[in-house]
Amino acid sequence: MATVTFKGSPVNTYGDLPKVGTKAPDFTLVKSDLSEAKLSDFKGKYVVLNIFPSLDTGVCATSVRKFNQEAANKANTVVLGISADLPFAAGRFCSTEGIENVITLSTFRDESFGKDYGVLLVDGPMKGLLARAVVVVDPEGKIIYEELVSEIAQEPDYNSAIKSIV
Repeated sequence: MATVTFKGSPVNTYGDLPKVGTKAPDFTLVKSDLSEAKLSDFKGKYVVLNIFPSLDTGVCATSVRKFNQEAANKANTVVLGISADLPFAAGRFCSTEGIENVITLSTFRDESFGKDYGVLLVDGPMKGLLARAVVVVDPEGKIIYEELVSEIAQEPDYNSAIKSIV
């Protein structure tokens, strides 16, 4: 279990992020068209997992916009925006914002992603949503970067995440 804060108040996660050097746990999440996507679908590419509570918050929306810009500049890289948002809402956000380089995925059918990645919030006002985190997976499926943002209301370290991609 890890502790982060939400607007200064401590909240706990289900576990801990997988560590750098370990194999990233596979998952099955729901795309905006209601089809499913697995981490293994992206084998052979760098995969940025931009994990956040909801696109309906300013910081989460900013993180998707920022990674959308950064992904356009990186070869062999895909960005997955992962939250508990309904797929319809994520699709609408991307359409309205012109987001073309991020695939949004929802945990709404199964909370195992939040548990396997240690980001499911287990208490506080956002209980059941995901903590803010970034995990970068290399083409072989190993984690090469991980950050659990200590304050949910703050943005992740974009530069360090992007620099981890060779």
